[in-house]
Amino acid sequence: MYKVKQDREKCIGCGGCVAVCGENWEMGSDNKSKPKKTDLEEIGCNQKAADACPVGIIIIEEVESE
Repeated sequence: MYKVKQDREKCIGCGGCVAVCGENWEMGSDNKSKPKKTDLEEIGCNQKAADACPVGIIIIEEVESE
């Protein structure tokens, strides 16, 4: 299991994460991105989203399954 964390207050709204991982990232009404899901079975394209973020506010952590 993986957990996606984002410091949304620091998001600059560039849309890079949405461009590389539209299956889990979308732009909010405030023009800042947000993940559709934060609890993931697989990382999928979310690591690409984290790598694409110019301000480095997306973190993916591996968590223990309950």
